[in-house]
Amino acid sequence: MGSPCSLSLSFQISWAACGYGFTLLSSRTRDLTKVWGMGLNKDSQLGFQRSRRERTKGYEYVLEPSPVPLPLDRPQETSVLQVACGRAHSLILTDNEGVFSLGNNSYGQCGRKVIEDEVYSGSHMIHRIEGFDSKVVQVACGQDHSLFLTDTGNVYSCGWGADGQTGLGHHRVSSQPTMLRGDLVGVRVRQVVSYGDCSLAVSQEGELFGWGNSEYLQLSAVTDSTQLSSPRLLPLAGVGRVQQAACGGTQVAVLNESGQVFVWGYGILGKGPNLSESRTPEMIPPTLLGCSEFNPDIAVAQIRCGLNHFAAITDGGELFVWGKNIRGCLGIGKTDDQYFPWRVTVPGEVVDVACGVDHMVALVKSLV
Repeated sequence: MGSPCSLSLSFQISWAACGYGFTLLSSRTRDLTKVWGMGLNKDSQLGFQRSRRERTKGYEYVLEPSPVPLPLDRPQETSVLQVACGRAHSLILTDNEGVFSLGNNSYGQCGRKVIEDEVYSGSHMIHRIEGFDSKVVQVACGQDHSLFLTDTGNVYSCGWGADGQTGLGHHRVSSQPTMLRGDLVGVRVRQVVSYGDCSLAVSQEGELFGWGNSEYLQLSAVTDSTQLSSPRLLPLAGVGRVQQAACGGTQVAVLNESGQVFVWGYGILGKGPNLSESRTPEMIPPTLLGCSEFNPDIAVAQIRCGLNHFAAITDGGELFVWGKNIRGCLGIGKTDDQYFPWRVTVPGEVVDVACGVDHMVALVKSLV
């Protein structure tokens, strides 16, 4: 219980995303099948699945990786670049045919008009999202909202906005992707992240911007309010230039250009049981993330965040995790919560990792 297991697949996976009880996998292949899904499919967030569907206690599950059909115009000329998962909706980004959405659209998170009393179970609906100023190069899902980054560095959003998580200056539902303004005006963004109801963006200059829920001090650098409906520049003293950000349900992490990880917010932050809340960034000691006198040059290369846990990958391909260990999602061989970073034993070099609510998926390059 709580240990990693390998999934034997005949295709090379390039991206993984974990939603609330489901997983999407994608490959850059030119074959007709490019995306596979497994797990909870009550709202057709894994697409229409007839033959491999099992009903349990009213829920619909896909028990093994199953193809997710895409309505592509030129399937053999198009590759999938990225997938993203929210609470019950999914986004699929392609290189030539834009972004597709599927699953629950109760709040417009799929980028299409909300239809009253729409039935999502057993749905064939896969929507191609339009209305961007240029090509979309990254997508991210919050709980019930969606974020899109274009190659011009602009950020768009749609979906549930009650906490200001769409960043559109209001708290209403938005079904049409709309460009964010606020402090992002004139800023070229290179990364957008979310998982709960808080959203973050990293600029090309290494600055961090945030909006949405701040009930757990995620945005306390600029507000004492529990909500922020427009993007604001977050001053982070002592952090330096931000390379990456990760945002969970109550906690935030950033990675700077020196490979150092900083955390704040509320929950298990990675510096022991005595630190459960912080308004300002707290650095995780590099020695807890693989750096030692024998390996003094080891640095963190990637950070990820699920709803209540963190993951960090070093430039040597080692995976460290900490946080709530719901159902053994940390993969450390036990189900106890982990208050400090712990290295996961993986038979290979970890390339990337996707974190969910109670499960995690690592993409690993075999050493054999």
